[in-house]
Amino acid sequence: MPEFILNHGSPFAAKQFGELDTFTQGYIEAMFFTNTGSGDDEELEHATVADLAPETLAMIVGDCEAFQLQAAAWLAKAYASEQPSYDEMQAGRDFWFTRCGHGVGFWDRGLDAIGDELSEIAGQFGNRDLYAGDDGKLYLQ
Repeated sequence: MPEFILNHGSPFAAKQFGELDTFTQGYIEAMFFTNTGSGDDEELEHATVADLAPETLAMIVGDCEAFQLQAAAWLAKAYASEQPSYDEMQAGRDFWFTRCGHGVGFWDRGLDAIGDELSEIAGQFGNRDLYAGDDGKLYLQ
């Protein structure tokens, strides 16, 4: 299976993405990984970061900031854990995977009680679904 490569869609979107914190970049990467390129939804098949509506990006940033603030102590423990490859990028991915009920997430990283606590906090944020609006922009509900 080929490695997932996030399509930014434009140089401006790539720059905008690059200015986000690493956690939020991981979150967006996971969101596109689970929703695009699968053939399940033709409207999302070729979606890119450039397609995100401004309010969607603001919602993503807000959710990621709120989660990182609420889970700060547990995230610090996860980053300091014996899992050498566990970092902010992976935590951002795990926030998306966990809150949306995908088959992987914080609980699946060998973090034991830390992963369980992060999963509990992520679950409090509820699910998000990505969809294409009538204007062709991407939104979350």
